[in-house]
Amino acid sequence: MKVKALKRSSGASVERECAGDLRRHARNLNPSFHPMQRAREYTRAITAAKMERMFAQPLVGNLGNGHRDSVTCTATSRRALLPLVSGCADGCVSLWDLATRKCLSEIPAHSRTVTGVSFALGGQAFYSCSDEGLLHRWSLHPNDEKDGVPTHAPVATWRCNGSFKSIDQSWTDANRFATASDEAVQIWSPERSNALQTHSDLFGSQDTVTTVRWHPVEGHLLAHCSADRGVGLHDIRANQALKKTVLRMRSNDLQWNPMEPMNFAVANEDYQCYLFDMRKLDSPVRMYKGHTSAVLSLAWSPTGREFASGSYDKTVRIFPLVSGNSREVYHTKRMQRIQTVQYTSDNKFIITGSDDSNLRLWKAVANEQLGQLTAREERSMNYRSALVERYKHLPEVKKIHKSRKLPRTIRNQTKQAVIIKESADRKQANRVKYDRKGKHEFTAERKKVVVKEIE
Repeated sequence: MKVKALKRSSGASVERECAGDLRRHARNLNPSFHPMQRAREYTRAITAAKMERMFAQPLVGNLGNGHRDSVTCTATSRRALLPLVSGCADGCVSLWDLATRKCLSEIPAHSRTVTGVSFALGGQAFYSCSDEGLLHRWSLHPNDEKDGVPTHAPVATWRCNGSFKSIDQSWTDANRFATASDEAVQIWSPERSNALQTHSDLFGSQDTVTTVRWHPVEGHLLAHCSADRGVGLHDIRANQALKKTVLRMRSNDLQWNPMEPMNFAVANEDYQCYLFDMRKLDSPVRMYKGHTSAVLSLAWSPTGREFASGSYDKTVRIFPLVSGNSREVYHTKRMQRIQTVQYTSDNKFIITGSDDSNLRLWKAVANEQLGQLTAREERSMNYRSALVERYKHLPEVKKIHKSRKLPRTIRNQTKQAVIIKESADRKQANRVKYDRKGKHEFTAERKKVVVKEIE
């Protein structure tokens, strides 16, 4: 018996994903048959850049109803994707579920401003510290009951003579966490009631330590920022400070790059962020400009290829690692000074806390479509992105790709900063030009950042 198999042509409708798709046609890839290919690609690149800006809607939404007062600090778990802890100026600590954007629990943890929160290494507990000089360890799940309602009670409590300013859990040792307080950096253990180590002689300085951060890989190394404009390194194996560099102005935050742990970034009062190599602190590796007021916080993406910074100028900027200019600027009409910034563990979202008592969730890529994409949509988006990347240096595409709508205040302050810099450069050039004794010379801008280095 002869059996005939069904055979359909390559242009049949069954090979289309939907009835509205164009039929597939054979295409000769010989360049001689397509003399206008580059022109067509350029036109498509312009269209892709326009679509990229049209669909740029970075703000996902707020987390619940926020806090009652200014949000001062946040922390995400290094082992889980959904939990978030935030601290408030009224002393409350809130637990959030990022998937639903709802508040799971609000804990009246302290009587004064919460200055730092950090998850324990296992992810099932977290720490909070305050200006009142108390440090609490909390369970992620309710461990007490009041009037039949599950509540949180501190698992352990520590006290210092002054006030705590910052806290950070070690990346490699679950039994160690560090705190920054008045005039000291202290190393603690959950199993001890007193500090394991106290670094009080900070290169002869008696100023307050504002920030402390553990090294992601070297578990014996940590860095701190102090009120005397210093950025220092400590080795807990030798129980001593290693070296310190003093900048022109004070640094408000410090974060290690998770993928290149020899580098760390600091958020400075002089409107800029600096990338330092811990092996050479005499000058920054790179400077990141764009903010028009003091930078208060920053956070690295899990990939280590970019970081987000929050500023006193009420904007959030995303800086690529290899570029000194921001690729995105996020702002809203109601958002006030950005006190804290965090990346989610999947590198898709940014969490900000501001003085208007709100926590906001932003997309890390402004024009990214949320949800599951079909194969056809994914191919189309990748093709458009490749076109913009290929032609982004050409004027028409660059103008669309780089344009951002900014508040009038930010635009005016940026123009003023450009005028001030041009005036200072012109004045220095005249000094060098007409200096007969050779006292004046041109100095690289990076060399002006560091005032002195202390070993």
